[in-house]
Amino acid sequence: MKPLKVGMIPAKADVAVQETFKKKSLEPRLAEAQVGQRTVFFVDAAHFVFAPFLGVLWCVQRLFVKAPSGRQRFNVLAALHATSHELFTVTNLTYITATTVCELLQGLAGAYPGVPITIVLDNARYQRCALGQTLAATLGIALLYVPPYSPTLNLIERLWKFVKKKWLYSKYYPDSAAFQHAIRDCLAKVPRITKRHWIRY
Repeated sequence: MKPLKVGMIPAKADVAVQETFKKKSLEPRLAEAQVGQRTVFFVDAAHFVFAPFLGVLWCVQRLFVKAPSGRQRFNVLAALHATSHELFTVTNLTYITATTVCELLQGLAGAYPGVPITIVLDNARYQRCALGQTLAATLGIALLYVPPYSPTLNLIERLWKFVKKKWLYSKYYPDSAAFQHAIRDCLAKVPRITKRHWIRY
């Protein structure tokens, strides 16, 4: 046994809809990706705040770590390649917007010309906006939205948990620049980190 945080399942999730989505929409595209007929990316944004990330430790008495002051945000919109785990990112210190999504779409289309691309993403407003959908259609990119309340169907969600646990929990960074560098360093290593190390998160 070991100390573990209690997990959660969205109360409003429709299991039947999720299973239908997996069988009829997601798994067929992943099968095509496995044989090189399609490229599939899992896309999501993470909004890291320069603040304490308190973890769980085995210890005799409670330990304390230094806590940074300030609420500087470091936003990362990322696309995780379903088979190679290559990671494409767009970052900023303000907000993730439809323009940010378009920048990512253009980057993916440029990296994989002539290959059918499917992007699996959630229903955030900036990802469902007309601007992004129009650009995706122009670039020949198919947008596959997961059902509402279904974060478990987006593989990149597990990567965000891994980043927080291994690089941020119970760690102190003296300033926002060091904090951002730690996150960038982790993301740069993703293709070299074997899947089993982060998939369980």
